[in-house]
Amino acid sequence: MSIGVQYDLASMARLQERIAKLGNLDRRSLLEQLAGVAESQTRKRINEEQQSPGGEPWQAWSANYAATRHGGQSLLQGEGDLVDSITSEIEGDEALIGSNLVYAAIHQHGGTPDMAPGPAGIPAREYLGFSQDNLDEIEAVADRWLDRHLEAA
Repeated sequence: MSIGVQYDLASMARLQERIAKLGNLDRRSLLEQLAGVAESQTRKRINEEQQSPGGEPWQAWSANYAATRHGGQSLLQGEGDLVDSITSEIEGDEALIGSNLVYAAIHQHGGTPDMAPGPAGIPAREYLGFSQDNLDEIEAVADRWLDRHLEAA
């Protein structure tokens, strides 16, 4: 089982036009760079920001659950497994970012009423996705890549 996020950058029409000018240039290096940026952004969200891509702070632990945690743990950071599992994969003209951990989806989406009482009560703590700042950074990376390749063309 794995979880990932899909975001269509087609809304960035200016970038699409610039990319189209490159014709058949291998774009894999661009996808690899963008995936690396997205991985870094996701790890930062888990380690530091502790809020959804939309800027909503994650819900705190329940008092009972908080009593079981120790000082080095934060909302989605126990032993570091989730943040360490964030990876990317390039498939064709797509960069996929996500986690292959079984419990990653429940942290992203939250529990559902049909689950056992413990998991059902886990609130969504969305960590995959893009904030506007994330998209601005991705666009800047793509622009620099395009500048280098258009100058060389």
